[in-house]
Amino acid sequence: MKKNGVPKKLKSKDKEPYQLEAKPLLEHLRDLRRLLFFCLGVILVAFLIIFALLSKDLVQWISQPIVDMNIDIIYIDISEAFTSQLKLSLIAGAVVASPVVFIAIWLFIRPALYKEERVVFGFMTILALLLFVTGVVFAYFMVFRLAVNFFIVSGENIATPMVSLERYVSFLFSFLLPFGVMFETPIAVLVLTRIGIVTPKLLGKARKFIIFAIFVVAAILTPPDIISQIMLALPLLVLFEISILLSRLVRPRKKEEEI
Repeated sequence: MKKNGVPKKLKSKDKEPYQLEAKPLLEHLRDLRRLLFFCLGVILVAFLIIFALLSKDLVQWISQPIVDMNIDIIYIDISEAFTSQLKLSLIAGAVVASPVVFIAIWLFIRPALYKEERVVFGFMTILALLLFVTGVVFAYFMVFRLAVNFFIVSGENIATPMVSLERYVSFLFSFLLPFGVMFETPIAVLVLTRIGIVTPKLLGKARKFIIFAIFVVAAILTPPDIISQIMLALPLLVLFEISILLSRLVRPRKKEEEI
């Protein structure tokens, strides 16, 4: 639709030209390299501070579910305690530095987005971060302790439990990470719906197959006990139903686009 001989979409403030096109490709690559070094530097600083000041407190905090059951955590290899503190501090440093990293990435890509895209991208980024944190927190406080209790109780009167620190840390994060990732399901559905790959109607028809797939994925990602598998599958089912509702709000409207 034209007005005074000028296409309306070119006069809209929401449809600004891409500002990054003014720069040559080599300059973009330099900016990207600076961004990567900055993000790695922020994570490194956070890691060093946490390792120097809080690494032992972190070990004690994550060990609390085992300690509460009057079981001591041991280390077998001579470097195990040190490497476990390094791993915990690095992960904690990445988490602490993540807001700064997200802001830096946002400032890098913001000039290349239209005004409407900036709002959508900002909302999706915040929602994705909240969902990931919610999944990890839910896993640690609601499911992880149940899983630990299940494994310890199942070994009673069979052997004396001796929990290795390194293996416990690896088990903890192999348990928490899948919950955080799988809680991103609504984001994936929203993106796929927005670009037209899936529709609310298609999701509804495929519900029984998706429910089956959720339980299969939960069985693969979680430790081999039915409790943790069900505790991952149930919130995923809820998130899937929420995703169907959200997809109805963000689905492309063909009639409006054609006008």
